[in-house]
Amino acid sequence: MFDCIIVGAGPAGGAAAYHLAKRGRNPLVVEKNSWPRNKPCGGGVSPAIAAWLDFDFTPAISTTVDKIRYTFKLADPAETAISKPMWMVRRDVFDAFLIQQAQDQGASFQPNTEVTAIEFKGDSWQLTTANGETLTGRYLIAADGAKGPVASWLRLKQSNPRLAMVTEATQLSDVPTFEFGMVKNGSLWGFPKADGYTVSTTTFRGKEPKNLSQDLSQYLKALGLNPNSPIVEHPLRLWDGDRTLHSQNALIAGEAASIVDPLSGEGIRPAILTGIKAAEAIDMAIGGDQSALEKYTQIIRTEWGVDMVWASRLAGVFYSFPGIGYKAAVKVPAATELMTKILSGDLRYGDVAGRAIKKLSPF
Repeated sequence: MFDCIIVGAGPAGGAAAYHLAKRGRNPLVVEKNSWPRNKPCGGGVSPAIAAWLDFDFTPAISTTVDKIRYTFKLADPAETAISKPMWMVRRDVFDAFLIQQAQDQGASFQPNTEVTAIEFKGDSWQLTTANGETLTGRYLIAADGAKGPVASWLRLKQSNPRLAMVTEATQLSDVPTFEFGMVKNGSLWGFPKADGYTVSTTTFRGKEPKNLSQDLSQYLKALGLNPNSPIVEHPLRLWDGDRTLHSQNALIAGEAASIVDPLSGEGIRPAILTGIKAAEAIDMAIGGDQSALEKYTQIIRTEWGVDMVWASRLAGVFYSFPGIGYKAAVKVPAATELMTKILSGDLRYGDVAGRAIKKLSPF
């Protein structure tokens, strides 16, 4: 029997496995796909995660950026430097690197293992896989992403998924690009990698658009880019309010816990945060703390959810008046610096949201 079975080998699952194994527990990570697997994702990561994990991320980083370029409806460009460079990663490399670190600490990993059913029997979870195998663990972490079924099997509510689109293109430059105004209630962005350019789009509020892939294609054409892979649809679960993240001997983490930033779309850093906190909670539960899992829900609310209230409010104002927001905030270098500090964990949205909302509101 494993101390914990983690379903999903993304950033949340890898971080949880690493911290559990380092604490002397024996976690098993199961992943339905072959490994390493491709994952549709822009791949922007804040270096702030380095403070949470005690190993060198260099092998997992494709490139580092220190500038950002903006446009509004493909015009009015602005480019600004950022004081804290951001990492750009390929998710197949990044996720595999995290899992390898966990394995080096003693975690077990089983790819090509799709979980088809779960059942709590006695004092442990029994997981049935597509190949007929039964796996048993004292605790369970659902880190199976926006499309994973485990959270619903645990009867834990999630936010409604929002549609996102992503494709790969030939190298444009070493500068990330953000386009506002072209997609109603959303944005388009291109993130450089050492071997190409990942271009993505999504909306953050309102009804789902009918022509998101067309908008992405138009943006690629405007940039002079030729996609070298098909446009792929994938869902995002944005934070839209506090939720219960624990059940009987089980937790949900990562995008399965609906923790994507509703203003920026940032998902990797909060996924890793939830994975680490989930590991800490299960370690304490194994040690006898009967309220550890309930505390996990509260910790994520305090350390992430409270600030996402402000992120959601900012998103509501910004995407209601994107033209004003672009001129009053996006184009102003100080605003980029504030956002960089938020993504780096040096500031919280709550520190600046009140003034920002006043600045962005026309009335």
